[in-house]
Amino acid sequence: MKALLFKQIRQLKSFLTEQQTVIYLLSFVVGLVSALAAVVMKNAIHFTHVLFTQGVMKGAGGVLSLAYPLFGIILTVLVVKYLVRDNISHGVSKVLYAISRRKSFIKPHNNWSSILASSLTIGFGGSVGAEAPIVLTGASIGSNIARYFKLNYKYVTLLLGCGAAGAISGIFKAPIGGILFTLEVLMLDLTMSSIVPLLISSVTAATVAFFFMGDNVLFSFQVNQGFTLSELPYYLILGVFCGFVGLYFTRATIGIEKLFGKIGNRWTRMILGGLLLGALIYFYPAFYGEGYDTVMLLLNAETGKAPGTVLFGEIASGFWGFAILMAGMLLLKVLATASTNGAGGVGGVVAPVLFTGGVAGYFLSSIMNHMLGISLVESSFTLTAMAGVFAAVLHAPLTAIFLIAEITEGYGLLIPLILTSTVAFVTKRSFRKYSIYNEQLALSGELITHDKDKAVMTLLDWTKEVEKDLLTVNPEGNLGDLVKQVARSNRNIFPVVDEFNILEGVVLLDDVRDKMFKPELYEKISVRDLMTIPPSYIDINERGDAVLKAFEQTGAWNLPVLDRGRYVGFISKSRIFSAYRELLRQFSEE
Repeated sequence: MKALLFKQIRQLKSFLTEQQTVIYLLSFVVGLVSALAAVVMKNAIHFTHVLFTQGVMKGAGGVLSLAYPLFGIILTVLVVKYLVRDNISHGVSKVLYAISRRKSFIKPHNNWSSILASSLTIGFGGSVGAEAPIVLTGASIGSNIARYFKLNYKYVTLLLGCGAAGAISGIFKAPIGGILFTLEVLMLDLTMSSIVPLLISSVTAATVAFFFMGDNVLFSFQVNQGFTLSELPYYLILGVFCGFVGLYFTRATIGIEKLFGKIGNRWTRMILGGLLLGALIYFYPAFYGEGYDTVMLLLNAETGKAPGTVLFGEIASGFWGFAILMAGMLLLKVLATASTNGAGGVGGVVAPVLFTGGVAGYFLSSIMNHMLGISLVESSFTLTAMAGVFAAVLHAPLTAIFLIAEITEGYGLLIPLILTSTVAFVTKRSFRKYSIYNEQLALSGELITHDKDKAVMTLLDWTKEVEKDLLTVNPEGNLGDLVKQVARSNRNIFPVVDEFNILEGVVLLDDVRDKMFKPELYEKISVRDLMTIPPSYIDINERGDAVLKAFEQTGAWNLPVLDRGRYVGFISKSRIFSAYRELLRQFSEE
């Protein structure tokens, strides 16, 4: 038996290269550490809330409780400003930016800073989620472990993705959801060299999370009733509704946060956002924290019996009163979330999106049951709408489908989940091309995509290919001065630069070759008479795609590079295409 085991190990080793073995081991470590980070964050949020409300502020209820979120936001801002000293909000967008513009390098403080800041924000009642901060934490863990072992960009990005997958898998106990989140939201390439490490990290994280927290992972619900074919048209309607809810959520979030960004004074921003959040929580206590308790309340309600009095008190004892209050909750949750982040809190939108989706599904199914006299299962519509709004806001339909399917511990709603998520995604994307995470990056041209050509052009650092060894000539000089430079140079381009290093034109060797051997012309012909204007200029801050576009439009083989009008050097088409091919090879190889 022992000999057979060693034989199997030797055979496995023969299939794996040394590099693959290292990557698989590191992906296991990243998954393990990311899951532990998720456990720490979840418990930190819980104990922060318990310590403050049942310890420091025990017995202080009523109006004073409105100050809880404001106090948490102020603490968060102070920690970020004086301890972290870096912007750590919008964690997933930070990860996307690191992949596209920083070669997947994430600062080491992100291993812990997001856990601390989001625990303060959410623990004191901030109406945001822990998912984006834990994704940034997991991605940072993967990035820094890979950099510690001096891996190249491809493997740094892969382990960054393993960290993100492990974080999502650990916090939701959903390994498939974690992998799909990395592939859809972080847009990591799906290849055989990437799928195995992602699987290792995700499964490891889910196992660790289950070991430490059991079923106590955000929320868990088991579907007891399936669906009938006659209900599919209603799920189709639900998909369209979720698409518009997702569109509203995205536009409102971005718009409200922009308004907060226009407030120059940090204290004014904090106080305004904190007080607004406190007022919203006063009228809608369900907005306190992540809101998963409210989602569970909706899921566990009996069919046809809305939990109105539990959520809203006697004011919701009638159906239409309850429906109006639910509509208000659906519309105002985004204001609570955007106010939290806009005021300086640290948290993500995944929990608010799932909350909004759950409310949307319960609201629509209750309305249809009441008005049409049918018996739709509210819990099924609640779960399915959570996937629909998730797919619409994050542009991640596969993640939405399998995340909810894993949370429900079964696939009884798989067909409704697919139908609703797909319709919601298509509906939202018809009005807004990008997800809430990558819209700003996309508008600035800094978004990595699954299109390898676009991804390579986004990452290409063409400035390293600028040639600075060309000899320059003064525009006030003559042909004789130019000939002296020609004798010293092995190039055929001579930039014409004045005393302020301003490029006025170029002289091509081919244009003066017939005059060089006529000394009688040396004093008669000036450099200005010989120079030509380049077909285009390239600024040193241009992106790679803009540089290639300039070459395509002009047909030139060499173009001058300027830095705010001052001459830097020349870039050649051959060098930039060589760099492009090398980077593309790194992207494509297994």
